[in-house]
Amino acid sequence: MLSVLSDDHFMKQALIEARKAYDSGEVPVGAVIVCNNTIIARGHNQTELLHDITAHAEIIVITAASNYLGSKYLQDCTLYVTLEPCFMCAGALKWAQIGKVVYGTSDDKSGFMKYGKEVLHPDTKLEYGILQNECKKLLQDFFAERR
Repeated sequence: MLSVLSDDHFMKQALIEARKAYDSGEVPVGAVIVCNNTIIARGHNQTELLHDITAHAEIIVITAASNYLGSKYLQDCTLYVTLEPCFMCAGALKWAQIGKVVYGTSDDKSGFMKYGKEVLHPDTKLEYGILQNECKKLLQDFFAERR
């Protein structure tokens, strides 16, 4: 079945969330969770707003998606996130048994891939590099303004 809702489409939605974080003075990471071609959760970093170091975009959307579905497991869902998840978020994604993770740009400093894909659930599919330039530029602009 052909779908007009592509990875690019959903990553653009995650970028909208990242821009909300940027505008709020948060590290600009945005995420959406999709199930059956429908966005069921949206979120962005809120660590400053909530004074909570765990309030990463991924944690926000995992909680929202689980509440929406009434289940702690997200096997039939895809996470689109603008930046490679950190080790903490990858652990949460593992426990949620997310079906697929798609991220925009790599995080060579704090990304989970330093430890390998094995951090995720064994059934989780992984894709990266979707709208990489746009995702990376937003982060670079954010940190350039603060230096």
